[in-house]
Amino acid sequence: MSHDNAVPEGYMKNALGHMVPLEMVKPIDRARDDLVRELHQRAKHLSEAARVFKVGAFADIEAFVDLSAEQYGVKRGGKKGNVTLLSFDGRIKIVRAMAETITFDERLQAAKALIDECFADWTADARPEVKTLIDRAFEVDREGNIRTGAVLALRRVNIEDARWRRAMAAINDAVQVVGSKAYVRVYERVGDSDQWAQVPLDVAGV
Repeated sequence: MSHDNAVPEGYMKNALGHMVPLEMVKPIDRARDDLVRELHQRAKHLSEAARVFKVGAFADIEAFVDLSAEQYGVKRGGKKGNVTLLSFDGRIKIVRAMAETITFDERLQAAKALIDECFADWTADARPEVKTLIDRAFEVDREGNIRTGAVLALRRVNIEDARWRRAMAAINDAVQVVGSKAYVRVYERVGDSDQWAQVPLDVAGV
């Protein structure tokens, strides 16, 4: 039972890199090794099938969007955007979604300083829910990253103080798009309802 060209016939390599004669390996350990390797190979095949599906789906969707635009004499260009395609009976939906990765540059620190100034003056009558929102916005996650969604949500708080408005402008200026990912999601109607159920394409969601 040799799984690697570097492992001599009749031996198995253990986690320390030692060659162990097969007769010294317990049957349960050999059975576990066989199971792990079999599932690994099946997972690799599944991963490759998912990759082929994703590449093909993006190409097919892009080709269809171009075909649809040609009906109006339009030649498309520029960045790809979000697209939703429905089956004729309205029961199947394909969504191509583009998700941008956002970070903030040093101007976020200026925004935080202006917000701190505001709260230093507002302490007596500041709305507690706004203070909680701000505290959460500038917390960092386990990787030490600012919670971008929470920071951007501050812009929806309508406060007329000139320093607050300058802070919101600083947040707008600090936004940096550092990358984007594209997703294909497939949905189908749940029975006769208006609800959509996503077709799971990951192991956890199956």
